[in-house]
Amino acid sequence: MIAIVDLGIGNISNVKRPLKGTVTDDPYRIEKADKMVVPGVGNFCTVKEKLNPLKGVISDFIEDGKPFLGICLGMQLLFGYNEEGKAKGLEILEGEVKGLDRASSPHIGWNTVKFDSDFPISNGITDRSFFYFTHSYYVDTEVPIIGKTEVLNSDEKTVFPAVIRSGNMYGTQFHPEKSGSNGLRLLENFSSLGGDEP
Repeated sequence: MIAIVDLGIGNISNVKRPLKGTVTDDPYRIEKADKMVVPGVGNFCTVKEKLNPLKGVISDFIEDGKPFLGICLGMQLLFGYNEEGKAKGLEILEGEVKGLDRASSPHIGWNTVKFDSDFPISNGITDRSFFYFTHSYYVDTEVPIIGKTEVLNSDEKTVFPAVIRSGNMYGTQFHPEKSGSNGLRLLENFSSLGGDEP
């Protein structure tokens, strides 16, 4: 079973459908799941407050080596200091969440992702494929980045992580559930992952 963590905000039916997952905020059901997805839409502090009671369950789930996927804000919550709320995330991964420069923010729409190499989650997805983004913040981290996106403006080019991976944890800055066939393929790849994937 794939547990899709219900944060009480946003429409997560588009995440549920391709994964055939179960939307829940029940710690017991999440703990017993084979995989976990934390979708992300909304304000950082509001979402973090809803997620705080599940912090221990999420940490234990990840330590057990089971596949985890954070989408957009769901990925950003894994890190430390977040400029949006001037507060810390779950601090499971090292890094900070910073605001895009004014000329690039908000970043809304379709953009390409350059995959650095072939990973199970990107299997069958062509390099520089398009995905849908909607965000004003990005992750600054030393965690392995397996996909990058760049935003061009009149002043400079901003490059930021689009897909990260740390062990059994994956995160996407884009919304795969809104990204057509490429996003659908990524979600299908995630649903096919085993624990402790190489």
